[in-house]
Amino acid sequence: MGDILIGTSGFSFDDWIGEVYPAHIKKNEMLPYYEKTFGFKTLEVNYTYYSMPSKKTMESLSMRTSRDFSFVVKAYKGMTHERTGNLKEQCRLFKEGISPLGDSLKGLLFQFPYTFLPESKNMDYLRALQEEFDNFESVVEFRNAKWSDNGYLDTLRSLDLGYCIVDEPKLKGLLPFHPALTSDTGYFRFHGRNTAWFKEPVNVKYDYLYSEKELEKFVEPITDIANKAGITFVFFNNCHLGKAVKNAQMLKEMIGKAAHS
Repeated sequence: MGDILIGTSGFSFDDWIGEVYPAHIKKNEMLPYYEKTFGFKTLEVNYTYYSMPSKKTMESLSMRTSRDFSFVVKAYKGMTHERTGNLKEQCRLFKEGISPLGDSLKGLLFQFPYTFLPESKNMDYLRALQEEFDNFESVVEFRNAKWSDNGYLDTLRSLDLGYCIVDEPKLKGLLPFHPALTSDTGYFRFHGRNTAWFKEPVNVKYDYLYSEKELEKFVEPITDIANKAGITFVFFNNCHLGKAVKNAQMLKEMIGKAAHS
């Protein structure tokens, strides 16, 4: 079985202070605390969705973690949501910004909006992205349920693009939980199950704590994917008030017990 690495989508949140971080923690102490005290060996870097990554910030992330720590970086929204700028130039700037991570960078996450549908122009766009990032392990996250068709998963396999398996509210139109492997990287993202998904602000949208009973159901699908993948990432994005940390630690313990049973 390949490695299963569990962490959260981001780590530097003010509303984690006093909830999962100590009350007087400083910003530059958060990432070492995330690794050493929470016990996570991987991080999904999310700020890069809102702004292009800077070499300085990436150098800082690398310096504050150990050698065996792994990063996945989320793609800039200009490349996934807006898709109006010069793609080649955006990709060049993005690659330049993340370069200080070196070997600790294990993947890129391209998360597309609900309006990104399986149409020929979008298939062409995925091919163009794959060509730009052919030296990287890239994973694609869809939001629209139309992408869950096995034919589209075969397209990802042909492009050697990873498929992001999501757990999110069971609402009409949203991508269902569908464990599938389309590259050597298994990838899970847990968004919570807040049914106010389409109408609430982000802080409410991701305000959800999974119960132990809910998480137990994911142990088998995750280990099944890990048995076929070289590496499997599991990230919790229900970040409101540190709930992602609590759930990631719970799941990490469950998978550890399952591996030794």
